[in-house]
Amino acid sequence: MTLPRRAFLQIAAGAAALPLASLPFCSRLASAQPYPSRPVRIIVGFAPAGASDIAARLMAQWLSERMGQQFVVENRPGAGSNIATEAVVRSPPDGYTLLLAGPPNAINASLYQNLSFNFLTDIVPVASINREPSLVQINPSLPVNSIPELIAYAKANPGKINHASAGTGTAGHIAGEMFKMMTGVSFVHVPYRGGAPAVTDLIGGRMHIMFGNVLTSLEQVRAGKLRALAVTSTTPHDALPGIPTVSQFVPGYEATSVYGIGAPRGTPATIVERLNRDINAGLADPKIRARLAELGSSAFATSPAEYAKFVADETERLGKVVKFAGAKAE
Repeated sequence: MTLPRRAFLQIAAGAAALPLASLPFCSRLASAQPYPSRPVRIIVGFAPAGASDIAARLMAQWLSERMGQQFVVENRPGAGSNIATEAVVRSPPDGYTLLLAGPPNAINASLYQNLSFNFLTDIVPVASINREPSLVQINPSLPVNSIPELIAYAKANPGKINHASAGTGTAGHIAGEMFKMMTGVSFVHVPYRGGAPAVTDLIGGRMHIMFGNVLTSLEQVRAGKLRALAVTSTTPHDALPGIPTVSQFVPGYEATSVYGIGAPRGTPATIVERLNRDINAGLADPKIRARLAELGSSAFATSPAEYAKFVADETERLGKVVKFAGAKAE
């Protein structure tokens, strides 16, 4: 039977309308998929195998097991972690690209003059992971055995103490500048391209002092090749019994590196809250806490709001140190 043209057009129009009518439903189904429904990337702005990278991988493994999707660490070193940060800032705010945030982000806000992003507004703080102190370590040839003696010697010998760091704007550099700012002493900053060559020259006597990673120098301290004066946290370090904190002699001094997870601005609050909840669950796990301790750090759990306040406060505090030092990005 041949349909009249009018009837045919009516049926065809109705058939064509069926997929269109179903689109909102399909869209709702897609948006209703539980997070995460595919692999998640954690972008790290440092080379593999460092303490911060290991902490990120530790948390990625925990989240993979807990959330049922793979969390993959992707290293994008360069420009003081700015390359990694910008990659996350430019990513869709869907929770599938995250950032390992840390001290460089707070420091770079003042160190770099022409960043293409604003870390405080373009990255949503999700959850902190760990807090890592530095160690005030000297070559044994320097005739001091305590922080008070260091301050007295430095004031009596202005500009004669060489301060090694892993580079301008690194956490160790800023920790030293904070010490100078709060005590009135004078060091000569010598930036290196990484912590390893800086420690080598410190051991060799070409440098006198360094604010460096605890675990990197622990064996050198135990072997007598370096002398530990104090840790930069407000509490003593378990791996260094008997070593005081800088704050015992310089009230208010604290220079610890806190790492955490950030997400692009606009990431749904439900995703932020889910990630925060599961990250904090990991930080309560004894095995993860023990592994972080092995890395020289301690678990540091916060809510998204608490972490956001910490990041803002740290950016302001470290910005004052950068300004005091007159430091500029190399």
